[in-house]
This record gives sequence, structure tokens and C-alpha cells, in this order.
Amino acid sequence: MTKLKSKILVVDDNVGIRSALKLLLPMRFAEVELIASPKELMDTMRRFKPDAVLLDMNFEADINTGNEGLFWLSELKRDFPEVEVVLFTAYADIALAVEGMKRGAFDFVVKPWDNAKLLGILEEACKKHRKSASDEMLTTSAPSMQWGESEAMKQLRHEVERIAPTDVTVLITGENGTGKDVLASEIHRLSMRSRKPMVSVDMGAITETLFESEMFGHVRGAFTDAHADHIGKFEQADGTTLFLDEIGNIPLSQQAKLLRVIQNRSITKVGDTKSVPVDIRLICATNMDLAAMVAEGRFREDLYYRINTMPLHLPPLRERKDEIVSLSELFVKQYAEKYHRQAKGLSTEAKRLLKRCRWSGNIRELQGCIEKAVIYSETELIRAEDIQIRASELMEEKPVKSAESLEKAEEEVIRAALKKHNGNLSLVAKALGISRPTLYKRLKEYGI
Repeated sequence: MTKLKSKILVVDDNVGIRSALKLLLPMRFAEVELIASPKELMDTMRRFKPDAVLLDMNFEADINTGNEGLFWLSELKRDFPEVEVVLFTAYADIALAVEGMKRGAFDFVVKPWDNAKLLGILEEACKKHRKSASDEMLTTSAPSMQWGESEAMKQLRHEVERIAPTDVTVLITGENGTGKDVLASEIHRLSMRSRKPMVSVDMGAITETLFESEMFGHVRGAFTDAHADHIGKFEQADGTTLFLDEIGNIPLSQQAKLLRVIQNRSITKVGDTKSVPVDIRLICATNMDLAAMVAEGRFREDLYYRINTMPLHLPPLRERKDEIVSLSELFVKQYAEKYHRQAKGLSTEAKRLLKRCRWSGNIRELQGCIEKAVIYSETELIRAEDIQIRASELMEEKPVKSAESLEKAEEEVIRAALKKHNGNLSLVAKALGISRPTLYKRLKEYGI
């Protein structure tokens, strides 16, 4: 029996049913998690990220209307619309299960169940989820990357278009909320591996004890509670792109293991001795200064150079002012559809206010701000009074300087950076947030 690279979450308060499914489902699916109460459901969804949920219709819970399953189905489809839900029901509750399908459930299974039918339905649910995720990657990634007209973003776009079709390893740096994950998705979309969805991993969310199992996988019996083989992130990303977000959070004790896998392009699962080759394109991202961490002994120098083959720096939103309005309008459309609001755009005053904000939290902060504005707004155009921005985040509006004075200011900044970094052009370019070619151009223009 072929095992699918899929994850199933079972929610049922009957210990006997959970025990039976704990034996059955790992025969077909890579990962299975079982919980007894729907009170744990939403937290488990965020942590486990299943492809499909097998959800009982009735629980010993606070909601005793006889259709708890419908309530939790609605909660799932609201927060995790892409995950397929299969309802698990007694014969007497078939009418409720049919109603559940009208509300978005994939299918239902009647207890006592037929093993082959249950496995078949869950398999189809997982395939639909994977196809939906792949289609979404192919159709929605492109418009999400807003390039803007700043010199830094034009140069970044040029670099991305050059390196994306290759398999070169990329390190994306930038502040929190600048959209490093979106840039990684854009590189993947433009790559030769875009036919398969990119596999993303938040390295800050993986505990040190589970690092090897999560990244490289484990075999059944490798340790306590290892009841089935587990496919790690590297193997999941075979043939596509592996994105390691917040890579600076990897414990020093695990960095050598990661380096070995990146160098050899092969993994050895926990509890196994067999080496499994993996064909991946690696993209990493961090908001930390890895070079400083290397100097302090908190990040391996050899790992740093291995992942830093092609560095890309994503400037903060305050340096990409021309993108603020276009991003805001994109978020207005997104949240108006999500919350069924009438908002269609931004008033002139609202646009002016958004441009005055420092956006210390970058695009993530802007997105949250627009989401709240859409909810509060009662008109088709978002007004300035609908937008909640802290006074401390607003910058004073100043007269526009002449081109000559701007050039003089830029020259002074460059000279100061050269002095501070003793003429090291790599450090100067990094400090200024520009590429080396752009720095060379400016040095030539100003006769430095």
C-alpha cells in the first residue's frame, strides 16, 4: 500500500475509535494526529497544519445543540478554508452530515465505518487540498509581490529575475514584516520548480528536540511515540523549493547537521541508517545580522557562507513609500471580500495619511491597519478617520527638497558610510541598503 505524503487530524472523544484509527490511518498517511476535544482543535490546526480533518459530529462539550460538528466545521472553514473536512457521524445524524456538506465539508463517513471507504475518502480529500494549494501557488503568487519604483526595488527585481531560473541558494535579509516570505514565493514562481508548491518552514517554531525529526524525518520506532514513519521537510521539498524562514533561530547544536544535509543534498532519517538523496532549491531568510552572529560564535561560519551564495536585501517599507498606496488598495480589496464590506478604495486624505506613517512594523503592520479600516468603514472609500495610526508613528510633512539638495544629502551619507566602514564597499552597500553596482554608480556620479 502506497503511503501518501499527507497529514490527517482526527477529532473524536471516543477513546476506542481513536485507538482504532491510530492503527489504521498511518498505513496510508505520512502523519496522523488524534485529539479528544474540539477545544484543542484550533491550536492543533495552527501547529500541525493537516491536509484533512476527520471531525466527529458530537462531543461532550459546552455546545449541546446536537450539532457540535456543524459549529466546529464553520470555525474550521472560517480560519482554514483550504483544509478539507470529512465529517464522522453516527447513522442517526446523516441529515446533519448532509447539511455539513452544504456548508463546505468534503464528505462524511458513517460509523461503524468501512476501512477501505474511510481511507479512500480521506485520500481524495488530501489530493484536493494539495491540488488547491498548488493551484493557489501558481495563480496568486504573482500579484502579491509589489515591486514599486524605488531604485532599491528596481535593482532587487532585476537581480531576482536573473537568479530565479537557476538553482542558486538565496539568503533574503530584511526587517520583520517586510515580506521576505513573499519574495521567496516570487523567486519560486519564476523558477524552473514552480510546478510544485514551495515548502516553507518557520525555523523559530521548531523546538531543538524535534529539529532532526521535523527537518529530516524519522522511521517508526525511532523513539517513544514514533508510531509511524514521518517525512521531514527536506524530503517533502524533493523536486521543489525549500524555504527556511528565520534561519538565525536554529540552535548552534543543530547547525552542523543542517550544513551536512545542505552540502550532501541527502538526508538520514532519525532511527535509520539509509541515506536518501533530495533534490531541492534552498532559500533562507532572516531579520538577524548573521555576520555579527558568526563573529560572536552564535552561528557557524561555514553554514553562513553556504546559505549566503546569493544575498538579497529587502528594504523596509519606509524606504518604499511609492508602494504604500498600491499595497493598501490590494489589502482593501482582499479584506472587503473576506468580510463582505463595501469598501472599494482609499480617499485622498487616507492616502496622504498612510504615506506619513513610519510603518515600523512594515508591510505586516500596514496589512493589519487596512484590515481594521475595512471593518470600521461604512463607505465605499476608506476615509482618514477610519485608519487607526499611533500619533508617534506619524512623520511631519515637510516641503519637497530640490533635486540638487537631495543629491548633496545622498553624497554626504555615502561619504559618511565610507568613513565609518573604512572604505569596505560591501559593508557600505549593506549599511545603505543598496546593491554594490548601485553604490559603484553613485561613487562615479559624485566623483568619490
